[in-house]
Amino acid sequence: MTLSFPASRLRATLNKLTALYADMDKAYVAAASAAGLDCTGCAENCCLSFFQHHTLVEWFYLQKGLAALPEDRRAGYERRAREYVDAAREAASRGETPRLMCPVNDDGLCGLYEHRLMICRLHGVPNVLLGSMGIREFPGCGPCQKLAAGRQLKAMDRTPLLRRLATLEMELWGGKPGRPPKVDLTLAEMIVAGPPGK
Repeated sequence: MTLSFPASRLRATLNKLTALYADMDKAYVAAASAAGLDCTGCAENCCLSFFQHHTLVEWFYLQKGLAALPEDRRAGYERRAREYVDAAREAASRGETPRLMCPVNDDGLCGLYEHRLMICRLHGVPNVLLGSMGIREFPGCGPCQKLAAGRQLKAMDRTPLLRRLATLEMELWGGKPGRPPKVDLTLAEMIVAGPPGK
């Protein structure tokens, strides 16, 4: 499927996503501080987790970050992304959940930190999500759960943040008939595929 959006709408939507990401970062910092969570040097690096992303707007945001990189660095991430996709398929063929380093991780640091996606910004802290199937609770990553043991931490409510993300997805889609196409891609798959609808 070929996708195209007016440049002004795409630009405006990505600007709103930047503001939403800033709010996500604030919510994460507050929750992490309350838990005493510091990810520096964590052996359970969440960059090894198998995450799928679900919106066109985030996919465009990631591609914007990639496009701003020097060509050699971008090419390196693209090569690593292809290797990741191949290794993930191989793991899945064995019935395993892939546990592979994110292709934009450079020695423990995100090479696209300002353009990282929602799950990369919110993972780790205790959080709740109110959806059509009720309340879903995530107790936090392993290190966070250890820090929280015996304490009653207030979970970060992801619901308003995800609703805003869904609203941005629909704003990007505009008045087109139907709904945006379903996205179920890892960051590596998004890099390999190039911009949405390419």
